[in-house]
Amino acid sequence: MREGTHGHGRMLGPDRLGAELGERATLVQFSTAFCQPCRATRRTLADVTAMVDGVAHVEIDAEEHLALVRDLGITATPTVLVLDAAGRVVRRAVGLPRRADVIAALGRAL
Repeated sequence: MREGTHGHGRMLGPDRLGAELGERATLVQFSTAFCQPCRATRRTLADVTAMVDGVAHVEIDAEEHLALVRDLGITATPTVLVLDAAGRVVRRAVGLPRRADVIAALGRAL
């Protein structure tokens, strides 16, 4: 899981994500249809959201949301953004995440 800084501090709300934010934090996954690591990322993030109360997982099809992808500088899938309760991007990672890394990243948002 490679980290990047582009988009840190940006605010993303339900209007831009097309889904409600989590009460405590939100994991936003940018995926594409034929991305194998995206499937494994989906499972990992679903596991984490099931373990941590108040955390939501939102998956966004990068090809269907090109304006948002460009605005946030998403260049590869999967890319995961960790949002705090207000919708501010506090962490960003590219590639297949490990469960422990996702939990650690959430620590910055909670």
